[in-house]
Amino acid sequence: MPPLKLAFLGTGNLAAAIVRGLLAHQACPPSAIAGTSKSGESARRLAAETGIRHEPDLVRLLAGADTVIVAFKPQSLAAADPRLAELTAGKLVISVLAGKKLSRLAQVFPRARNVVRTMPNTPAAIGAAMTVYCARDPLSAGDEAIVHRLLGALGRHLALGEEHMDAVTALVGSGPAFLFEFVAALRDGGIAAGLPADTAQQLAVETALGSARLLARDGGPPEALRDRVVSPNGTTFAGLQVLAARQFRETVRETVLAAARRAGELSRD
Repeated sequence: MPPLKLAFLGTGNLAAAIVRGLLAHQACPPSAIAGTSKSGESARRLAAETGIRHEPDLVRLLAGADTVIVAFKPQSLAAADPRLAELTAGKLVISVLAGKKLSRLAQVFPRARNVVRTMPNTPAAIGAAMTVYCARDPLSAGDEAIVHRLLGALGRHLALGEEHMDAVTALVGSGPAFLFEFVAALRDGGIAAGLPADTAQQLAVETALGSARLLARDGGPPEALRDRVVSPNGTTFAGLQVLAARQFRETVRETVLAAARRAGELSRD
């Protein structure tokens, strides 16, 4: 496969994670990547840290690129430079903008050979993301390989229809925050039970990390692993009884649904 030639429109945290992932996986050399940002500050910093090229001129930035990564703030799409319509003609456009539908992206990039919408999450920063994507048109074999190469630098990826993207935003995009909140609650429970704060923090994090690894490796439903921990009338049973009484699952379900509803609202902006 020929080397990727990438242009980044926006060089914030997620773009930086993609760049670092690509370089770490040797998917392309720094010389094949260029980026720009609104103020130029983040683009200059990323260029200095990684060796990619900072190119503030939009025409020069896009002239040598085959694939364009749209990574500026979602609210900036409405004010995007109108020259992008022509400058991205014939190029593959990949968006990481939360809540922006393919139909809206296609208005800004009408002559792109294809437009791909993605929903990564913050574990992308360490190459552990789960990214879901969908495309305006069926991807050619070559473009699918590019998408997989890029998203593979962030972690794992999955193709789904756009009708699922609001639910994906809630589960994948917001999910890490919900998990972090649970770990914080686990930590606070340890403190309440008498542990020092730093010890409770370490034990909660390592318990969550090990449990997630076991779940991923086992491949079965989480309920099966849960049941292996529970003894009749034991300590785990006592704790699970409290979760059930407090409607833990129903609360998490409503949490995800609230995030999904909000994602739908944002996608209509």
